[in-house]
Amino acid sequence: MAKMILVGLVEPEDPGSQEAFEAWYLGNHVEDTTNCPGFLSGTVWRLERAFAGTAPAGYLTIYEVDAEDPKEAEKILGRYQRDPEAWPKRLPPNGSLKILGAGWYRLDRRFEK
Repeated sequence: MAKMILVGLVEPEDPGSQEAFEAWYLGNHVEDTTNCPGFLSGTVWRLERAFAGTAPAGYLTIYEVDAEDPKEAEKILGRYQRDPEAWPKRLPPNGSLKILGAGWYRLDRRFEK
């Protein structure tokens, strides 16, 4: 079970970048990042409809991570991303990604039915 999640609020850099965003971010980067040591899964949710106010991003990415310390997890992720041999299918960034925000979250409470 994940000890933390890394959440990213992202969208294409501009309307003309949608195809490139889908090819690189959705088609490569999320899977690449999920292969980082300690990362358990990567899930992308696409905004269907705003509910209250303005939705913060067109896409919500959630990585489940088996880590106690977000600073250590960031170091591991940084080393992984700098290693060109870490994932053989890795494509270089293509300038299509706009990051609106990101953060590490630890479970506070959960309710299930």
